[in-house]
Amino acid sequence: MEITRRDFIINSLILGGSLLCSSLPVFAGQKRRLGRWRPAYEKLESEGKLAERVEQAYAIFEDCRLCPRQCGINRQNGEKGFCRAPVRPVIFSANPHFGEELSLVGRNGSGTIFFSNCNLRCVFCQNWPISHRGKGKEIQDEDLAAMMLHLQKIGCHNINLVTPTQVMPNILNATRIALKKGLRLPLVYNTSGYERLEILRLLDGVVDIYMPDMKYMDADQASKYSAGASDYPELTKKGIIEMNRQVGELLINKRGIALQGLIIRHLVMPNRVAGTEKFVKWVVEALPKSTYVNIMPQYHVEYKAYEYPKIARGITVQEFLEAMEWAKKYGLTNLDPKSVAVRDLYSRRRSG
Repeated sequence: MEITRRDFIINSLILGGSLLCSSLPVFAGQKRRLGRWRPAYEKLESEGKLAERVEQAYAIFEDCRLCPRQCGINRQNGEKGFCRAPVRPVIFSANPHFGEELSLVGRNGSGTIFFSNCNLRCVFCQNWPISHRGKGKEIQDEDLAAMMLHLQKIGCHNINLVTPTQVMPNILNATRIALKKGLRLPLVYNTSGYERLEILRLLDGVVDIYMPDMKYMDADQASKYSAGASDYPELTKKGIIEMNRQVGELLINKRGIALQGLIIRHLVMPNRVAGTEKFVKWVVEALPKSTYVNIMPQYHVEYKAYEYPKIARGITVQEFLEAMEWAKKYGLTNLDPKSVAVRDLYSRRRSG
C-alpha cells in the first residue's frame, strides 16, 4: 500500500495523540525498587553546596561563556551576545505540556517552561518566534521560582526547562528559592545539546533528567543549518557522555514517571542531513545500548528551511523506517515507544 507524505504526518500525529491518552502506558525506561526519592538539588542543598553553585554560575554573567559561542560580554552591564538574552530570564510560557515523552507527561503533564532566545539558531526551528526573536516576558528569578511552584501545585510531574543554557544561572537561583518553599519535582534540562563541559559540571548534582538533542553528526551540516556551529557534533557528543556520567540511564517509578536519567532526542531529517546511522553507531559505542533514545519523525519545514533545498521538504516514510532499522541493526534496546509504534504502523501498511 502506497503511503503519501501527508498521510504519514497526519497518522503520526493521530497515533501520538492516542498514545498520550492511553490510561495504561508502557514505558521503555528501567523500573527499579525505589526508596524515598529526592531531587538532586535537594541533596546538594543539604550538603551546603547549592548556594556556592549559584554564586559560581552568576559570576559567569560578567564574562559570559555559558555556551560554546563564548561571547565574553558582560550581561550584568546590559550587554548582549549571540543569543541576545539579557541577564534576567525571558519566559514565553509555563504550562503543563502533553507533547513530550510519555514518562515525562504521565497523567498531569510535564511542567514546561519555555525560555526565549537561543545559542544555536537553527534555520528550521519550529519555535523561531521564541528562540530567534526573543518573544516573551522578562522576569525576576523569584518569579521563575513561583512558576516552578505553581506547576508543582497543579500536579505536573517535573519542571521541564526548554532552551535553558543562556539562563542557567537564573535557573539555579530560582531552583534554590523554590526548594526553600517546597519544590520537590525532578528538574529536566531540555537542551539543544550545544553545551560546554565546564558548564555541565556546574550542573552536576542539580539536574535530575538531561534531555539533549543530537541534531547532526557532521560538522559541515551543523555549520550550514545552525549559524556556523561546526563544533556542534563533537561538543555535543562530549556533553552527552558527561550527562550520562552524572545521571545514568533513565529511572522511572512504579507509576511510569521519570525521576532521573538521560533521554537523547534525534530528529530524522530529509536526505540524511542529520546523519542518523552515524548517530546510532555512536550511541552504541559510547553509551549503554539501553540508553533511552527518541528517534523522532516529526520534522517539517519551518522558518528559513524553505531556502535550503536539502531540507525544504518533510521526511518520507522510507527515511523514517530506515532510521528505525539502523537503531535495530546496531542494537539499541530502549527506543521511545511512540516512535516504535509509528514504525510498526507504517511497516504494517507497507506490507498490507
